[in-house]
Amino acid sequence: MIVLTVDQRGSTYAADRVPEVLAELAELTRGHEGVVVPFERTVGDEVQGILAVGPAGAELAVDIALHLLRDQGWSVGIGVGPVEGPLPTVSREARGFAFYRARDAVERAKTRGRGTSIAVEGPAPGPAEPDLAAEVEALLRLLAAIRARRTPQGWEVADTLATLEDKPGRQRIVAQSLEVSEQAVSQRVRAALWQEEVAVRPVAVRLLAELSGSTREQPDAVSRPAAEAGNRRAKTTRASGKHAETERAETERAKS
Repeated sequence: MIVLTVDQRGSTYAADRVPEVLAELAELTRGHEGVVVPFERTVGDEVQGILAVGPAGAELAVDIALHLLRDQGWSVGIGVGPVEGPLPTVSREARGFAFYRARDAVERAKTRGRGTSIAVEGPAPGPAEPDLAAEVEALLRLLAAIRARRTPQGWEVADTLATLEDKPGRQRIVAQSLEVSEQAVSQRVRAALWQEEVAVRPVAVRLLAELSGSTREQPDAVSRPAAEAGNRRAKTTRASGKHAETERAETERAKS
């Protein structure tokens, strides 16, 4: 699963914005198949939600993360891993590696500047395997940095483009909508690095989807301590048996 833990920045000296962000997240996730457990307040000024493994959950996680980072008032932690079942109706009652990793991620995110306060934690890569969590985090921080430097005029064009189909003539429509020249729109698009964001975003989604798919190996890690405990018990039993046999042999020798 993909777990997002989001914490309000500077909440000690600011008004509680959790109700506001929960309303935004409800709108963003409404009818989206990537939602497993909806976002809710967990404790204090923190919210959390569970998203699905695979492309749908990954795409939604990227959309939510970038939406929150644009506000610059939130730290975002993404944790990927197994979640203990059966799943509860509220995320604060759930457990599993995904939650522990999301907690570690949001704590790291808090140490970063506004607009780029995001971190990603996932399963440790095997030998010669890429560190997908680090790659996803790097791409999301890059996208966040691009967006943090975008001017209000750049956002005006970017937001308008986002509402239109990707086909020739979009910039002309934007120019008419904003009552500016097509040349002005082109200049804003270049300055806003809009095309670069559009190109990089699917890569982040694909890598996060791949990372979430790798969690199928994690239940073995969960069961390993139990198996090791069983092995220890077996070794103890064998040792106890040998010790008992030795005691019985010494007792027989003493009797004879």
